[in-house]
Amino acid sequence: MTLITTYSNNLTTLKISNMQSLMVSNRFILGIVAFSVSFGLSLVPSWDFNKAFLTSVITVLATYTAALFVDKRRRNHEMLVLGSLRKQIKEMEGLKSRIVREINQIEDHRSLLYSESKQLQNQVIECRNQRDSLNRELSTFAGQRKQLDAEISNLKTELHSLDKSKAELNNSFATLTTEKRRLEFNYNISNAEITQLQTKICELQQEKQEIESNLTLLGRLKPQLEDKLYELRIKIQELEIKTTKENQLLVATTNARENIEANLNSFQTQMASQQVELNHLQEQISLLQEERDLLQNQVWELLQQVETINSEPSSDDAQEDNLELFPFAELIEPLEIINSPVDISEKLPNEWNDFLEKLPGYEMQVLKAIVEQDNPKAAIKQIAEANITMPNLLIDSINEQANDTIGELIIEPNLEIPEVYQEHIINVRKMIAMYEILMARHASSN
Repeated sequence: MTLITTYSNNLTTLKISNMQSLMVSNRFILGIVAFSVSFGLSLVPSWDFNKAFLTSVITVLATYTAALFVDKRRRNHEMLVLGSLRKQIKEMEGLKSRIVREINQIEDHRSLLYSESKQLQNQVIECRNQRDSLNRELSTFAGQRKQLDAEISNLKTELHSLDKSKAELNNSFATLTTEKRRLEFNYNISNAEITQLQTKICELQQEKQEIESNLTLLGRLKPQLEDKLYELRIKIQELEIKTTKENQLLVATTNARENIEANLNSFQTQMASQQVELNHLQEQISLLQEERDLLQNQVWELLQQVETINSEPSSDDAQEDNLELFPFAELIEPLEIINSPVDISEKLPNEWNDFLEKLPGYEMQVLKAIVEQDNPKAAIKQIAEANITMPNLLIDSINEQANDTIGELIIEPNLEIPEVYQEHIINVRKMIAMYEILMARHASSN
């Protein structure tokens, strides 16, 4: 694991150095292009070199500040992702070393218990052999009692001593049985602990597989990034060719300056006529916008009327009459959307409409899975794999766009199962319903 981390660190440092060199060259080329384009565009209408030079310098500064801001934001995001991955790898290595140490300690303890149980079994076997030998001697003494009446006193004393030793052996045997039971109890406890450790090892292996799947996703992203880098290099070469062509055009424009001055009067007359046409077009656009607002209000009223009609019991003849009353049949949505529990009669706020327009389709599918499913992790993972990204990055992208438009996060990022905040759940459901309505309209129009 340490070799993998060192290799990944070396790769990141090499990539960072290459990216820095490319960024420096790209910024230099970007500054040249911005300077030349702004200088040419500001020089053509007024032919004031000082003013053109000042505007070109201002555009160069603005482009550099925008490029620095974008690079800083992208670098912060990449460093956050790399830091989280490195922290997870270090935690997994420490947990693995601790589990290996605990398993070794348990194995040593088990070997000690096994050796002690063997010794106790050997002692029990010896005691049993002694008892059998004593029983045999007692049987021989009973057979010889008639022949050895003279030695009865001596045999009684010996029997008394043997009885004492037998009682001591019985006591020792009882203590050995209790010790054996205690050792068996300890052995069962150690077996239970070993099973718990095995379950923990299985869970860790599952987490390791998830990390490996994330690494494979990153490996899939790598060739796409390299392709994009190659496309950017081709674009840079095209921009260099364009700059050379623009320089040639600049020379041509200086030669054609007299012709432009001659045609300037005709252009001014054409601009006046175009201004009149533009004013006419603006009036038409305002009229069209008013008509669009009226049509939207009519559509909302039709939707409310359809909801009231569906709530009232009606016969087949009444339904036919209602269909005759509403000639805009293509605006009425499917029954499952109209009968949904979300009240879409109230319009969303403007910032939520902007948020709906900014979200792509797959991120709307992620929001729908979080709202409608109890455990949406599998659906989010499927969407992420289809779009060659990770589930955490999808949720971060939704929260970032929500923060930019609404000013607040809508998904709790620290939970294992992602959930929408309760204060935003109604607006999110309305947004999903409107998205489904728009998709149904698009499908019906196609």
